[in-house]
Amino acid sequence: MAELSTRPLRLTINGQAVGPVEVPDDLMMIDFLHEYQGLTGSRLGCGQGICRACVVILDHDDGTSEEMRICITGAHFFHGKRIRTIEGHAEHGDDGDVVALNPIQRKFVDHFAFQCSYCAPGFVNAATVLVERLEREPVARADLEATIDQALGHHICRCTGYVRYYQAAKAAIEELGLVKEG
Repeated sequence: MAELSTRPLRLTINGQAVGPVEVPDDLMMIDFLHEYQGLTGSRLGCGQGICRACVVILDHDDGTSEEMRICITGAHFFHGKRIRTIEGHAEHGDDGDVVALNPIQRKFVDHFAFQCSYCAPGFVNAATVLVERLEREPVARADLEATIDQALGHHICRCTGYVRYYQAAKAAIEELGLVKEG
């Protein structure tokens, strides 16, 4: 029987250093998060990177971030990198319980922007990346709808919750003052 090939993996997840952990060479990041870290908020939907229920946020050294589809990206791609999962957005108390949602999560709840919620982590992460981008360069009011569509439009919701996801993202962007008038 062939021996499973592993390598050490070290990264930062939700601000916490992880590793080194011996991880199989071909392990997908979603499996690492679920099986090694107990972080099950990222969802395995299509397993082909199409639905984007699995996305996490990859933070870059220059302060920018991007969505990463982790059902098709190996865990070792993230060696030495920083990611955020859906579990890292809310504020937690000393006991680990959630004490406050972040503004994006709050708007998603306020707008009932979920049905089965399977795709919600991907949408929240996408909206987070969008908001962070708009904090650096606000969007003109005339371009707001198209900007939201561009950021969220690749995510798939089987329950047809798109309208509420878009409304929640728009409300968060407006509340945070990320729209330029005129």
